[in-house]
Amino acid sequence: MTSPVLPSQGRVRPLGLAQVSITGGFWGSRQAVNAAATLAHCESWMERLGWLANFDRVADGTTAPDRPGWSFSDSEAYKLLEALAWESGRTGDPGAEAAIKRLTGRIARAQDPDGYLNTCFGHGTQPPRYSDLEMGHELYNTGHLLQAAVARLRTHGEDDLVRVARRAADHVCRTFGADGRPGICGHPEIEVGLAELGRALGEERYVEQARIFLDRRGHGTLRDIPLGRAYFQDDIPIREADVWRGHAVRALYLTAAAVDVAVERGDDELLRAVERQWERSVARRTYITGGMGSRHQDEGFGEDWELPPDRAYCETCAGVASIMVSWRLHLATGDVRYTDLIERTLYNVIAASPSPDGTAFFYANPLHQRAPGREADPDEVSPRAEAGVRAAWFDVSCCPTNVARTLAGLQGYLATTDDDGLQLHQYAPSTVRAELPDGREIAVEVETAYPDSGTVRVRILADGLWTLALRVPAWAAEATLAEDGRTRPVEPGMATVRREFRAGEVITLELPMEPRFTWPDPRIDAVRGCVAVERGPEVLCAESHDLPHPGGLDALAIDPRHDPRHDPRHDPRHDPRRDPRSGPRAEPGEVLVRGRLAAPPDRPWAYSGAAAASAADVEWFDVPLRPYHSWARRGPSSMRVWLPIEGE
Repeated sequence: MTSPVLPSQGRVRPLGLAQVSITGGFWGSRQAVNAAATLAHCESWMERLGWLANFDRVADGTTAPDRPGWSFSDSEAYKLLEALAWESGRTGDPGAEAAIKRLTGRIARAQDPDGYLNTCFGHGTQPPRYSDLEMGHELYNTGHLLQAAVARLRTHGEDDLVRVARRAADHVCRTFGADGRPGICGHPEIEVGLAELGRALGEERYVEQARIFLDRRGHGTLRDIPLGRAYFQDDIPIREADVWRGHAVRALYLTAAAVDVAVERGDDELLRAVERQWERSVARRTYITGGMGSRHQDEGFGEDWELPPDRAYCETCAGVASIMVSWRLHLATGDVRYTDLIERTLYNVIAASPSPDGTAFFYANPLHQRAPGREADPDEVSPRAEAGVRAAWFDVSCCPTNVARTLAGLQGYLATTDDDGLQLHQYAPSTVRAELPDGREIAVEVETAYPDSGTVRVRILADGLWTLALRVPAWAAEATLAEDGRTRPVEPGMATVRREFRAGEVITLELPMEPRFTWPDPRIDAVRGCVAVERGPEVLCAESHDLPHPGGLDALAIDPRHDPRHDPRHDPRHDPRRDPRSGPRAEPGEVLVRGRLAAPPDRPWAYSGAAAASAADVEWFDVPLRPYHSWARRGPSSMRVWLPIEGE
């Protein structure tokens, strides 16, 4: 099975690259750009900066104290290898295959005879192995190597990359096993790598080592730092925690591993702990975009309801890790809450990061950009993660390779099967072919322009008796399902059809795509008195490019009494010649709300004993809102998702 995640048991089973093919549309175009541009872009930058040459220096014995890159730069080569492996498995691209062999050869030469593999520690005048478990990232790097090997094993079979990873995993087990060194890594990742490689190779001791690392954490094993042990998730044992805290990516990688171990060991207590943490963290510590991490100081979670839009960090890597967690939870439980969050995160975090040409990226994903950033130099490394523009590369460049591996293996998150049928979770033009445990064959073709359109047609390609289940998102309260000449309403959750299917027939899901207002919980202080607009799975935003003058975003307020759901201009069939009073039709992907600009006068002191009066003579106008994932594509801009309400 060519799937990024393949548990040995669960409520549903994932389908992978061999069973699901994305054939076009929103995600098909992004996969194509990823393959044509992003993969080579990442390798080029790592070559240029000397991160790949670090492996050569170790192999040649020429490592020096001035080694380029952070201690975790090795992991970028491994994440790129994982992306290349999924891409080669997806398309058979000879360029991807050549790159895998090229990179594997250089990495294999740097591996020590005992399996240790790292370019920052343990060679020449470098610090000794595992001398900085808090911030050295040695085991973190190894974890990404193991995930790359899983992708290669499942798409190609055992080769040099898999053998390198096996030796590295054996070294970790010898060094940190039950009778070895009682340490853990400051950045979780080795745990999820060990668990998945253990499943892929049938090596139970790798899963056991992942469990050992999980159970060691939360007891003050690591040295304390000014940000506190919560930064490492070393403050509370994972079974006792009620919510995610500390560094967001660390927390989520650790949680993904906890689900893996819980499932493989039948550990219901551990699985319930993760479900409890997911529920509170999603309910109180997650942005409307699905983004996670509200603090810049530690790239971490804030307290409950601490979700400032302008200081949102929402690291792209945290979005990737959130999907990893939610997908594992869905496979274990079958609960569609998890695939709902995956959809939200895909469209509003993952899709927001790369530029249309796949060669620049957002690291942080704020929901309010007060001042336009400066155009990024495509030939320079950006030192800032929160610059307000997509950058070609970063000093800490974990996000481009994380986006690359996610897009390359994306079809592994679209569909599942159980003993009686097929479940479709994410909608894209695609073909799905699967075999149920009793030998029944399933074959369907999905036709859709989602998210531009809410129509999803599932064409049956083979006869058979089985159950088709289609996810109805939580926001789709007025969805319908048409099959066998009948149309019926369906509730959010899974809409199911079980009968004898015939090749050629079509089942059609209609999701309501009218724009809608979304109101925040009043406990989120930072956006009290504001409203957001969503359309389908996409969160929308206002951008300074669309306002009468560039500085107008701070003075913008909207009138929520003008409900965009009832505006005929959002209907593609609208003809302004027949109804000239309503104005021109909205452009594709655009939503119009009623707004005004009325900035209060500047004063020598920002505070007053009287409320600021609204200007009486302001003019109302149509404010175009666009998908958040497309902001800053027309050049640097200011932007906001949460829109102040007139009079609030």
